[in-house]
Amino acid sequence: MDGPAAHQVAVHPEAVTAAQQQAVLDYWTPARIAALTQPSSGNPPKSGPDGASWTGAATLSRTVGRLFFTNHGEDESCTATVVNSANHSTIVTAAHCVNSTDLLGDNDEWLSNEMFVPGYHDGFAPYGKFVARAGVADATWLLNDQQDALKFDAYDQAFLVLNSNAAGKRVQDAVGAAQRIGFDRPGSASVHEFGYPREASGDPSRAGLPEFTGAELAYCVGQTREYPGTKDHPEPRGEWGAPCVMGGGSSGGPRVADFDPSSGIGTVVGDNTQGAFFDSSGQVCNAGTTSCARHLVGPQFTSAITKPLYKAAESAWSVG
Repeated sequence: MDGPAAHQVAVHPEAVTAAQQQAVLDYWTPARIAALTQPSSGNPPKSGPDGASWTGAATLSRTVGRLFFTNHGEDESCTATVVNSANHSTIVTAAHCVNSTDLLGDNDEWLSNEMFVPGYHDGFAPYGKFVARAGVADATWLLNDQQDALKFDAYDQAFLVLNSNAAGKRVQDAVGAAQRIGFDRPGSASVHEFGYPREASGDPSRAGLPEFTGAELAYCVGQTREYPGTKDHPEPRGEWGAPCVMGGGSSGGPRVADFDPSSGIGTVVGDNTQGAFFDSSGQVCNAGTTSCARHLVGPQFTSAITKPLYKAAESAWSVG
């Protein structure tokens, strides 16, 4: 069913039949995936709280994965996370990784060839490949024209319901874990943010490092700030994020609070959607100016917007 439903939820069937699922798997050849990985500089990783390779608990890296899709004819990738759900088949990501317009803000469409690879690294899919069965987004997001951030950016969050992998396992069972999801949590917090960035935004010196090519999972850790936008481009309340230079490809990755480094489990309280810059006093500043640090921000999950989407995804295993 497309279009608005209860609580302004839009559910879109994707690859439902076996033939549709196989077509997506066939589409993502090793060459296509490799084309979405940036060349390596050959330099070693550079660890810092605003961006580093994830070398911690394996449970965390099993629950976060790379999300591949085709957007208006162009292959792209984002990040998504397995969250605990009744159907054991639900991942959370950014809405622009599920439904998007073209570069001019026109021709809205549900993206195609959606395939999730949990624990992705260097071209490997250690837990299998999972083709999307249904996309779930807020109906307001479907009206996004790429012009009015104040109206639409709070809705840049979505869920995908996945088919089983080739071994017949649902994603939560295949990886053996899932992250918690939280609604209406305080935005100001110390968080971990995870993603598969294909670039280091705001720090050209890190270009081509392993953690900024899309080949492996990266993370940032720090205290969040709320991004109000600028005078000309204001943002809605609830756009939070920590200092982080993870760029394109990290969209849709989780913002995790109450993270336990030993267990690798925390609570996903928001998703990565855009960069924002703050000076040392917490004021919005322009990129490239002195003491202006990039943050990776996105909407905080709420009962009003996120919970209906999550509940719809939990019950969307059979879509037709």
